[in-house]
This record gives sequence, structure tokens and C-alpha cells, in this order.
Amino acid sequence: MDLITTTADLAAACSRLAKHPVITVDTEFLRETTYYPLLCVVQMASAEEAVVIDALAEGIDLKPFFELMGNEGVLKVFHAARQDIEIIWHQAGIIPHPVFDTQVAAMVLGYGDSIAYDVLVEKVTGHRPDKTHRFTDWSRRPLTKEQMHYAVSDVTHLRDVFAALDADLKKRRRSEWVSIEMEVLTSPRTYDFHPERAWERLKTRVRKPKDLAVLMEVAAWREQEAQSRDVPRGRVLRDEAVTDIATHAPTTLEKLAHLRSVPKGFEKSKWGADIIAAVERGLARDFTKLPKLEKPRNNSNGAAIVELLKVLLRMTAERHAVASKVIATVDDLEEIAADDEADVPALRGWRRELFGDAALKLKRGELALAIEKGRVIGVQRA
Repeated sequence: MDLITTTADLAAACSRLAKHPVITVDTEFLRETTYYPLLCVVQMASAEEAVVIDALAEGIDLKPFFELMGNEGVLKVFHAARQDIEIIWHQAGIIPHPVFDTQVAAMVLGYGDSIAYDVLVEKVTGHRPDKTHRFTDWSRRPLTKEQMHYAVSDVTHLRDVFAALDADLKKRRRSEWVSIEMEVLTSPRTYDFHPERAWERLKTRVRKPKDLAVLMEVAAWREQEAQSRDVPRGRVLRDEAVTDIATHAPTTLEKLAHLRSVPKGFEKSKWGADIIAAVERGLARDFTKLPKLEKPRNNSNGAAIVELLKVLLRMTAERHAVASKVIATVDDLEEIAADDEADVPALRGWRRELFGDAALKLKRGELALAIEKGRVIGVQRA
């Protein structure tokens, strides 16, 4: 197979692929040392051919590829599509549509939570993919024949996986479930990370308005700095340090230097003054206009309720052969335990029919859990 390295060859390949109703797509990229992923290779396949594109080839214009991604007449099949879509969105401002994510479909069909591509291929087709080049440096040139073979096999196996999953979804009448998930996956908001929303990504729960205000400002500063320097967020400041700064709100360089999570000497750099300025902006914010903080659970039995909901969730997932993660998250269960009208996916659409209504009945005592012949079952109560 020849590697596509020119715009003319790319345009011709995309023209051929556009004639098919379904194509499979994958990308190879690097992001260990950058904020934005570096797109290195693109591979695509139709029912008739497979192509590999050198995205780093000198002078190549990827416009034909991006136009194909936006072609509404072609279904683009990915596995674990979020990062692939993020790359395309960043480089071209295009969200591929329509799309089908085989990882999501596999979850809906009970293959487990976030199943890896190679595992799914083996389960569906019986073929064991070569994983040798999964962690290779795709930015190095020239690409080897082995790398080319690996890249092609990714999208050719994906054709068979898609065909099998799509048929199973239709047979079990769950195609609409996947379509709903694709709406979130193809929403620009999913990929449009504005600095002012950077704090939402942090795995921390602040309890005081002051802490939240400072967290928002420091996280926004870090995001802007990472974007402008094109480096990972952690290269600017680690998550633990951002949280520590939000909690202690240092207003002088001396106080900043006393935080153990902040790198030694950081306060002496130009970023030290930036951090202090961000803290002061946070402290100056109107706390009444901040997002609402999660209130501590007043229900002393809240933890027990969540545990019961977990049992119900597992029972439901096993009964319907759906990955529990795609039905409800632990956060969803905590919200449901605290509020019957919680605004969570588990209480909307097909998830409510499958699990949400039963969860509320369990809370109200209208449903009990019991063990029968070694299996957990739900028992309706009068």
C-alpha cells in the first residue's frame, strides 16, 4: 500500500470514499508534550479500500479529509471517538457528523465499560489484532511497513465490528440509544473548552464560595497559559497545586512558597505573580453569582441508599446486558439518593425506563431487593 503524502492523492481518495454510505476512521496522534494533540496519521476504509494518510507530509493540505468528515451523506465509524473528534474540531472547526462510536455501541450491547478496541475486535470477529505499535511514536518518519499494516488493520477490522454491532442493535431495538449518545459526542460544547470552564475538569469538590472563586480564576489562568505555550496543563501547574492554592488563597509570594504542592522556586518565576493576581481576582468576585456548590448530604442514610442503588444498577445491567457505566454513574446515584427529581441522565429517556423509575421505587420502598436462586431480583411491594 502506498502512503498518501500529497493533497491531490488525498482529494482523490476522499472523493472515492465519499461515494460510500459508511466509512471507518481512525487517527494516530501524540499529545504527551503538547496541549493540542499533534495529528500524525489518518487511516480510513470503505467496503472496497483502505487508505493511510501522512498528516505530517510536507505541503499536504488536509482540507479534503475535513470536508469528508463533515459530509452528511457518509456515516463515519470510530472506536472511542472523542479524541479523534477533538483533533478534527481543533484543526478545522468541524465536528464529524453523522458518527457511530463502536465503543459506545458495545457498552449498550453489554460488552463492558469502555471496552478496548483490540478486545472488542477479538470478541466480535475472533481475530486478535497486533498491538505492537499501539504506543509507537507516530511522528517519526519514515513510517515502517509494520506501522502501515497496523494502521490499515485498525480500520479494516472496524468494518466487521461495525457491521456486527449495528445488526445487533437493530435486532434488539437499541439503535436509538446509541443515536442519543452520539448527539452528545457530536456537540461542539463537548470539545469547546473555554478557560473560564477549566475548573469543571478538576476532580475536586470545594465547599466554600471563596475557594470556588479562587479555583475558577487559577484554573482559567492555567488553561490560558497551557494553550498559549501549547504544553499539557500539568506542565504549567499540577491539579493538586491548583486545588491547594484555591483552598489556601495565598495573597503574597511568600505564602505561595509555603504550599508544598507548588514546585520549589515557582514563586520566583513570572508565573508566581500571575498566580497571586489570579487569587486576588477570585477573592474580588461576587460570591453570590458563583455556580451553586454541592451541599453536604443531610440524609444520614444517604450512603446506604447509594449502595442499594449500586446493587440495583448492577442487577439491571446484567439483566438487560448493558454496561452499567452507560446507564448511570456513581455521581448519578448520589444525586438520585438525595433528590427524586435530580437532573441526571439516569432519570431521562431510555435510562429512566430501564433503571431510573426502578431506582425511585426503591427509594420510596415500593421495590425491594431479594436473592432468589443465587441472583438478585426486584420484588414489588404493596
